[in-house]
Amino acid sequence: MVIDASVAIKWFVVEDQSEQALELLEHDDRLLAPDFIVLEIANITWKKARRGEIEAAHALSIATAIRQGPLTFHASTELNDRALQIALELDHPIHDCLYLACAEYHQCPLITADRRLHARVQNTNLADLTRTLAAS
Repeated sequence: MVIDASVAIKWFVVEDQSEQALELLEHDDRLLAPDFIVLEIANITWKKARRGEIEAAHALSIATAIRQGPLTFHASTELNDRALQIALELDHPIHDCLYLACAEYHQCPLITADRRLHARVQNTNLADLTRTLAAS
């Protein structure tokens, strides 16, 4: 299954649905993500550190751990053209569409905690590709 940053951050920071995110680590399924997730997680941790939600040292440890963790990375450059097509079709930011392109490429579900993304794909040909974290 493909994991997006809204799920992966919950492995390192206690948030709503962190328990469900951690349960994904116990599945036998291979966990995939576009390599862009490394940058997205770094940006999320920067924001959390800036707001005082986590310490800077924790942010740095998360940035390292995401690279060494359970994810198998797919090169974003290989997904970019399809992600742009999806972004144009959905009128949705391309960084989210990279995860959709990755799921489509690997013919497996995208697990997300991003309600906005999940809602955007409903009633499209990509609806079957996405699952909310709560439903995974």
